[in-house]
Amino acid sequence: MLSWMAWTWPTALFFIAIFGAMAVLTVIEIRWPGGAERKGVFGLVTTRGDRLFITLLGSAYIYLAWLGLFGTPLWIPTGIALAWGVFCFWKV
Repeated sequence: MLSWMAWTWPTALFFIAIFGAMAVLTVIEIRWPGGAERKGVFGLVTTRGDRLFITLLGSAYIYLAWLGLFGTPLWIPTGIALAWGVFCFWKV
């Protein structure tokens, strides 16, 4: 049924993580509406959803740059991407 795509555990975990993050943000938005707008170090006024998008976009570029420059393993860019996510939700 789902043979059109190579569903591996890393692929499944990726999608579970993305949808899980969106579910958490939805619950937070229902509980505390307004998006927690703030102006960060880049001079942008962002909400929680904006910060999630910037985190995901930046993480994609981190992985692409790492793969282009060094290849595998991907443990180091995972740490860099997690640090980027913490930075985005803390300062952006």
